[in-house]
Amino acid sequence: MSINRRQFAKWAMATALIAPLAFNASVAGAKDKYVIGFSQTTTVEPWRVQFNKDLEAEAKKHANVELLVADGQDKTEKQVADVENFIRQEVDAILISPKESAGLTGVVEKAMDAGIPVIVLDRNVDTEKYTQWIGGDNVVIGEAAGKYAVELLGGKGKAKGTVVEIWGGLGTQASHDRSNGFHKNTDAEPGIKYLLDKQSGDWKQDQAYNIMATALRNHEDITLVYGHNDPMAYGAYLAAKDAGREKNILFIGVDGLPNEGVQWVNKGELAATFLYPTPGAEGLRQALKVLAGEKVEKKIVLDTQAITKENAPEILKANGLQ
Repeated sequence: MSINRRQFAKWAMATALIAPLAFNASVAGAKDKYVIGFSQTTTVEPWRVQFNKDLEAEAKKHANVELLVADGQDKTEKQVADVENFIRQEVDAILISPKESAGLTGVVEKAMDAGIPVIVLDRNVDTEKYTQWIGGDNVVIGEAAGKYAVELLGGKGKAKGTVVEIWGGLGTQASHDRSNGFHKNTDAEPGIKYLLDKQSGDWKQDQAYNIMATALRNHEDITLVYGHNDPMAYGAYLAAKDAGREKNILFIGVDGLPNEGVQWVNKGELAATFLYPTPGAEGLRQALKVLAGEKVEKKIVLDTQAITKENAPEILKANGLQ
């Protein structure tokens, strides 16, 4: 009886528990080329543009890798169709960065059922049926930003000031995590007051500009702005600059892209940004480990870093921007 590659993959997964030596690196490593499909949420946002660049740069280091990139165009249904197409193509592995958790869960499970390993990057899905998840910890990032804000406003137990927080999206877990982490430190300070109810800038600079412009009209005293990403923090800075008040307000963001947030910190426009590392390169490296028959961790959390005026020049130099 003949058996095709996909059937063999299913058989290998099913028998791994009772016969761990049946599928090993020598068998998996026999292929001359691996085809890896990558489903990206969108290719418009700067952080995701960098995400793609990092992934593509890593792929170029491996002569035996053919990388297929699909742009979800910020639509869940498009991402689902892209992954279903990868399944039909019988790619060797799938990398996916979901637009939303629930909407992509079913197709991730479908790929796994087809014997294709799936590595989820950034936002996770609502199932444990995936090979690996890689991303940053938004709660930890929020905590680091909140701790730094307390220092800027006078230090633990002494901090005072009024804060404008601009959310990325009220319906995204990343925004809630970045907020909850930030509030863990700032809410412990009686002298810190928040001026706005939850307002979403949808991760966009222009929307954050509008939120901040309104806040400036309604509040004479704003001490600090926390944007859930750098473009929104910068949009708030531009609104304050247009109102002639930027020198009296501190701005903190998240992402830490060298050609964006780090530049703004270096120029003194943002007080700090906190690195939200792109998981693309690590995702490809882990996919190759899986295809070589190696055991990988279920989850990998990427570290953050505070970027301030002190270390921004070094980061820019390392990225050829200074």
